[in-house]
Amino acid sequence: MKIQKVRSIAKTKEVNSSRMSKGEIIRAVQEAEGNFPCFGTARDGFCDQKDCMWKEDCLPPG
Repeated sequence: MKIQKVRSIAKTKEVNSSRMSKGEIIRAVQEAEGNFPCFGTARDGFCDQKDCMWKEDCLPPG
């Protein structure tokens, strides 16, 4: 997902995304949604979050 789309989603969640990296913004959005801020933290390419909208950007292609 492009950074412009990520920033747009952040804005709808009232997350101030200025001066934040893409990963930081996504983790802030995850927290704002009441979810665990896990973006980019999966080990060995394993993620148990089946319905995560960030999964494609988070995990390496495999």
